[in-house]
Amino acid sequence: LQFILKHEKYQHLREVERFPNSFNPHVPDTLALLKSILSQVIEKHRRSTWIHIGADEVFHLGEGMDSKNWMSHNKGDVGTMYLKHIKEVLGFLTAQYWGLRVLMWDDMLRKISVGALRGEGTGTAVVALLPPEKPPELAEGDAGRATAGPAALAGRRAHRLAEVRGGGTPDLPSWCPQSCAGTVQRWWLSLSRRYDHYSVLCELLPVSIPSLAICLQTLVNGGFTEEAKRKVLDVLGLESVQLEQSTCEGRGAFPGVEIYHMVEQVNGHLKESILKALEEESAIKGWFSPYHRKHQFGNPRNMESFGSKVLKLHEDWESFVRDLRAQLERIYFPDTVEEWMEENVNPYLDQLRDLVRDYR
Repeated sequence: LQFILKHEKYQHLREVERFPNSFNPHVPDTLALLKSILSQVIEKHRRSTWIHIGADEVFHLGEGMDSKNWMSHNKGDVGTMYLKHIKEVLGFLTAQYWGLRVLMWDDMLRKISVGALRGEGTGTAVVALLPPEKPPELAEGDAGRATAGPAALAGRRAHRLAEVRGGGTPDLPSWCPQSCAGTVQRWWLSLSRRYDHYSVLCELLPVSIPSLAICLQTLVNGGFTEEAKRKVLDVLGLESVQLEQSTCEGRGAFPGVEIYHMVEQVNGHLKESILKALEEESAIKGWFSPYHRKHQFGNPRNMESFGSKVLKLHEDWESFVRDLRAQLERIYFPDTVEEWMEENVNPYLDQLRDLVRDYR
């Protein structure tokens, strides 16, 4: 919704004027716009029998004056108001697209009492994972990217297999029928390119392919068994996989494998090698400090003691980054490449560039 509500044209549909996070459910234009959006999506996917309506993280719902007035006049709360809006959306979908099955996230439902859920209902069109009570199997916060934060980057933590394995294949909650199994698995295997519309780019698809393959084979085989591991290595063309280190060994034979290996180099060595040169090299700290550089003075003999090492490090990384940029530009738009480089390469390489510029 942030993508829509950021525009001035739709600002009047915000629940809270300052924030583009959620709709005001009481403005007639809100439902009309949602119907239009859903219709466009469905028309582009006519063979699909499912649609996911999101409906999660409705921050600030109930804080707008329209919502406060509604709750006061109807003796309701945020939960009943949320359910009322969801029923309107579902009513449109079931009336216009018979047989279409609807999925939605459950974080808002968790905040609503079981009695309210049973009394209000959401219609038979939804495969809703509504337990008789809030079960410990789905404790608040088990949301993958959400628990990792908005700047979580691929390769910076263990493979996401940790989110699906536990003691093997994730057990379905006792209240969940077997027909819901696919729904639960989709939840655990959700991959996100961004945390939200305003966050930094956090994941490149080629980098996440090994993790996705591992998770899928874990579910298929009932755990990350030797058979699951063998299948992953065969399909991806790898020699070994180290789950806890989030690394794979071998050349690989999957799309974007070059980017996968190059991002590994950035994550594992770029920052470390540059900071080691800048902060741990005693000759630089003693003879070419920020003060020396600011006032442009130093003994050339002293500077030569570290110059060749710094210049070689700079040359190597600049060459590597040129190759990485070329690989990224083959499959991504220029703004995506620029953003990823700004977030993951330039904060460290620019420090080395500045040092080399002052040295020369």
